[in-house]
Amino acid sequence: MRILHTSDWHIGRSFHGHQTLDALRGVLATLTEQVREHQVDVVVIAGDVFDSATPAAACYMLLTDVLRELSATGAQIVVTSGNHDNAARLGFLAPLLRDGIHVVTDPASVGTPVTLSDAHGPVHFYGIPYLEPIVVRSIWPGAALRTQEQAITHAMGLVEADRAERGGRSVVVSHCFAAGVEPSHGVEREIRQGSLDVVPLSAFDGPDYIALGHIHGRSRLSEHIRYSGAPLHYSFSEADKPRGSWLVDLDADGLANVEWLELPVPRPLVTLRGTLEELLTDAAHDAHVDAWVCAELTDATPQPEPMRRLQQRFPYCATIQPDPQNRAADDGLSYRSRVQQTTSDPELIDTFLTLVREGEGATDDERELIADVVAGRTLAEVSA
Repeated sequence: MRILHTSDWHIGRSFHGHQTLDALRGVLATLTEQVREHQVDVVVIAGDVFDSATPAAACYMLLTDVLRELSATGAQIVVTSGNHDNAARLGFLAPLLRDGIHVVTDPASVGTPVTLSDAHGPVHFYGIPYLEPIVVRSIWPGAALRTQEQAITHAMGLVEADRAERGGRSVVVSHCFAAGVEPSHGVEREIRQGSLDVVPLSAFDGPDYIALGHIHGRSRLSEHIRYSGAPLHYSFSEADKPRGSWLVDLDADGLANVEWLELPVPRPLVTLRGTLEELLTDAAHDAHVDAWVCAELTDATPQPEPMRRLQQRFPYCATIQPDPQNRAADDGLSYRSRVQQTTSDPELIDTFLTLVREGEGATDDERELIADVVAGRTLAEVSA
């Protein structure tokens, strides 16, 4: 049996205020072609299908279109819900979908597999939706469930009990934070409380393959425990992480082979660092004019209209992060003391500019302009 493991589509998520639906549609079209080309039998989507618990209508339309196209390849589809999804809303779709699309969102169903077969017999797919401890306590009242680690461990106990009765090969699809991975800064919604909710890898012993979701970067925790990551980059902190999915082969004895399938990056992400003038003029940055740009500005003082000016060269400049360097040292004098030491109006204006521009006084050109304005004002007062 050939399985494609993907996760964290986050349909509807924006990127620094820019919509991503069209980019995601294109990437998932490539994923669908890979499913057809590699003759995939089962596609598993390990949670966070949507980015919001209340997705817009266009998000539902995209999901419907992609599931229909995936189903048309002949593949079966197993979908679980993540912490971003509204499990009830996603689960409501299940009875309305065509045969071959299995949506697992109800924690009460954990331990009851979706069973599919190949030439070697059955393969049991155990979906574990995101488990909120306070919610699942009412479902499993006899268990101590204060953390997600405890919830996942209990769920895996149910899976193992069912596996012991059924036998055969098995795959678990879960959305959680497993030990041995680091999140991308500012991307994955935190589902940990210190180290209490980090699920130990030993909890996943037994099944032939564990398809995990939640972490947006590709990760191999062991030969049979992996994160596929998200199909799109949703943060500059992910820029160096490849996008794709895992192609998993099971033979008669279990896990036989795992291969990485790369997905295209619609628009690369790059972080450029320097003064505003350097970013606007350095020819070395010509290669990034069509990329999403994060500009780290090292100017000692704020520059006028930096985003407008940057977007004239980099149309997809998405964010600016000031990181001032080489600021003038503080001489310890108060603004009042500095004013008292001035002897002319141009000096007074320079003192003010030094204060509001964090140590950077007037430039030579500005001093000339200030002198002209002050002289003109003085002439006007004398002539009045």
